[in-house]
Amino acid sequence: MSVPALKDEVLAVLAGVPDPEVPCISVVELGIVREVRADAVVITPTYTGCPATQAIEQGIRAALDGHGFRNLKIETALAPPWTTDWISDEGREKLRAYGIAPPPQGAAKNSLREDVACPRCGSARTEEISRFGSTPCKALHRCLDCREPFDRFKCH
Repeated sequence: MSVPALKDEVLAVLAGVPDPEVPCISVVELGIVREVRADAVVITPTYTGCPATQAIEQGIRAALDGHGFRNLKIETALAPPWTTDWISDEGREKLRAYGIAPPPQGAAKNSLREDVACPRCGSARTEEISRFGSTPCKALHRCLDCREPFDRFKCH
């Protein structure tokens, strides 16, 4: 099988592997799967020390093995570090539908941008309640219109 065909097939398989902390989005949509080579799948955790990294690797390994890709290694690359810009457009929409405010595309390059729309009602009148949300990669916000709390992926 050619490398481009292998890459397409492996990415299709891994598109079914959910992120263990945010199961509405796959590891491919989240941008964790960085590269598919003839001998390996390269992943980058959302941040160094992410507690879900081992579960992600196990989910990827099970999916690869289950589809006949036992020969592919899983390698972790920390450089360049993962960025929220790697979340796909489809992934951003899935996060919003799940109730998590995704960072806008390009927000990682402009860390001063703090526009956060409520994923429930769309209001821009929101505030950060805590820099720490349900997982270390998210912050807790609240909508000032519908009054609902929600997580937001931190831009990085």
